[in-house]
Amino acid sequence: MIRFMARSLVLLTCLFTTLELHAADGLPAGIVKQKPESGRFVETPAGFMVEHKVTIPGTEISFIMVPIRGGTIKVGSPDSEANRDDSEGPQFEVEVQPFWMGKFEVSWAEYKSYMRMHDIFKQFESKKIRDIGDSTKSLVITAPSNLYDTSFTYVSGDKPELPAVTMSQYAAKQYTKWLSLLTKSFYRLPTESEWEHACRAGTTTAYHFGDDPKELKNYGWFYDNSDGRSRTIGQLKPNPWGLYDMHGNVAEWVLDGMLDDGYTKFAGQKLSAADALVTTDKLFPRVVKGGNWDMDPEDCRSASRLPSHDDNWRSEDPNFPLSPWWFTSGESLGVGMRIIRPLTPAPTADREKYWKADISLVQEDVDFRIDEEGRGARGFVDEKLPSAIEMLKKLLGE
Repeated sequence: MIRFMARSLVLLTCLFTTLELHAADGLPAGIVKQKPESGRFVETPAGFMVEHKVTIPGTEISFIMVPIRGGTIKVGSPDSEANRDDSEGPQFEVEVQPFWMGKFEVSWAEYKSYMRMHDIFKQFESKKIRDIGDSTKSLVITAPSNLYDTSFTYVSGDKPELPAVTMSQYAAKQYTKWLSLLTKSFYRLPTESEWEHACRAGTTTAYHFGDDPKELKNYGWFYDNSDGRSRTIGQLKPNPWGLYDMHGNVAEWVLDGMLDDGYTKFAGQKLSAADALVTTDKLFPRVVKGGNWDMDPEDCRSASRLPSHDDNWRSEDPNFPLSPWWFTSGESLGVGMRIIRPLTPAPTADREKYWKADISLVQEDVDFRIDEEGRGARGFVDEKLPSAIEMLKKLLGE
């Protein structure tokens, strides 16, 4: 299955001219000491951040990370911006630190590498392989239950080069934990201010290419040009910092909740990206950015915000109780994700807050689904997981 997906991505990978970097020289992936002679880079005290390819261990699936410089951004939109929503104001300043961001939205090839953990963890459990103990509790992730009805999630298809969609914010965060533990690099969803900083790429206009929505067709898939479906990642023009599909195609999860009065609590302040992160004890709304293939141009602006709505987005879920990993309806059919890797990773002890269910209701739902109903699965992830999977294949005669 993984080899098939990799072959299907040949067209895309042939376009990637960057080399995969390793830490054999003592430097983190994506850092070089010598100033590059070409290509985009970000100079930092640690060295030069560069674009680099990462292969998911145990697979032939890879993704590209692009360096994003730090700087100060005005989050939200000015009162004068056409078609703005009140939730986009008042504007406030955020100081963003450098990070790498996925050049493309997370594809089905990547996300299915995580989805397959469900069956693998189930088989580990039945074969008494890699039992979870006290020493591995911090390495535990949950894998999403297998899709009960694929017609919702795969409304645009599930070709490897299409963006993955309909995962909940919780599932998206668990994906970043799985990827982090497997690669030994710290990945997470961006905060809203980090996402908007990367999307704007130094601009202050409604879109990263200017204010004219007629130009959107050159940069993003939306209602007028998408033919009613998501499209292969990276087919249109990128933004000035080399990121594709920041406007349209699929809207993208960020870490923030959405407040009823927009950014009022931040008015007149200059904050760090961490301090500007909106935490919440409510299941929804959470913030989704960028707009999608079924939306109008004004909904794809840099400052536009789509509020999640778990009740509406699960309205056709055939499961009971409703899945904590999957949505089925409404705008969720065009909601996906994009990952970042901060230049300065969070301390190990602090990383779980970016990955876990942040309200007890979600965690209780996950535990019930796995422990009482046997849907979904748990397992722990480390650098030894790929070799354990190979051992499992031998035991199963594959």
